[in-house]
Amino acid sequence: MKRLGCFLTGLLCALAAEAATLPEAEQKEGFVQVFNGENLDGWRGDTKGYTAKDGVLTCNPGGFLYFPKDYKNFVLRLEFRVPEGGNNGIGIRCVPGKDAAYHGMEIQILDDYAEKYKGLKPYQFCGSIYGVVAVKRGATKPAGEWNCEEIVADGGKIRVTINGQVVVDADISQIEKTIDGREHPGLHNPSGAIAFCGHGDRVEFRNIRIKELP
Repeated sequence: MKRLGCFLTGLLCALAAEAATLPEAEQKEGFVQVFNGENLDGWRGDTKGYTAKDGVLTCNPGGFLYFPKDYKNFVLRLEFRVPEGGNNGIGIRCVPGKDAAYHGMEIQILDDYAEKYKGLKPYQFCGSIYGVVAVKRGATKPAGEWNCEEIVADGGKIRVTINGQVVVDADISQIEKTIDGREHPGLHNPSGAIAFCGHGDRVEFRNIRIKELP
């Protein structure tokens, strides 16, 4: 069933990439578009560091850009594209104005095959919960290509799927000591902001949609 779910997620992502609106299947599931493809009306944070054009949200580069509202439990789907050596992240359940990797969680977005990142730890690779949960590597496409990502946050269960492959499947409620040895005071936040965490590179996003869970 998990393999079938990954296949369906990849298929829906491909369909969404060809359409200006949500596929009918996702509409029936309860997904809504977060980004209208035209502007950043309602978004919070560094709105001047990002641009919206032709359905693509681009970090120019900018800093932290927060979704228009906060979330507790959800399924987030989107596509991202990084340049060679590019770095960004998706902060979830984070506190605006603070580092999402520690005051929440940051799902890493990174061209981790770039030469300059050869010394990274597994908990820093693309798709990892930064500093907390290492990723199963090998799902990302080469720099310059679009990747499909799904993040499920349901209580303590966090699952990250990239291009149809589950790369993180963790229960953070069982984590008392992080693998990077640092304090993560926001790791168990029950809810919070979702953010794109700009780190000085031109990273692009599109087809951003979300479904809230009970």
